[in-house]
Amino acid sequence: MKSLMRHINIIARCAGMYRADRLGDSELGAVHQSYVLAICKNPGISQDELARHICINKSNVTRKITYLEEHGYVTRVQSESDKRITLVYPTQKMQNVLPQVRAVTDECNEYMTRGFTEEELKQFKKLLERVSARAKSYVETRGNDKL
Repeated sequence: MKSLMRHINIIARCAGMYRADRLGDSELGAVHQSYVLAICKNPGISQDELARHICINKSNVTRKITYLEEHGYVTRVQSESDKRITLVYPTQKMQNVLPQVRAVTDECNEYMTRGFTEEELKQFKKLLERVSARAKSYVETRGNDKL
């Protein structure tokens, strides 16, 4: 069991390299893909909600959103109902790159699971969903959820 996190980390790092290579000369790196997918799916998402959605701390989200804004992928708008909340919207430039990001994500998933039978793929997905849900429960409760 000690090697579980090692394998998860290797998969994440290698998948990031794969996606970065496939994005080529784009201004977007592998790290930006989760932002593109989440923001396009949830236009007007708050930065705090985005941080929770993609399981990244708020300061990293702020830095990445700043980069995306500077490169014309998003606009930030102060919420009219609560001035403390910043909402993030995709620009047309982000909408235009969305199909490529989705395709690269799909290619990466297919590459990483090539050779799996349909049944193995279903089982693998179920197991990953369970581990992900458990991991998220820690973040949501910040450790108040005991083992």
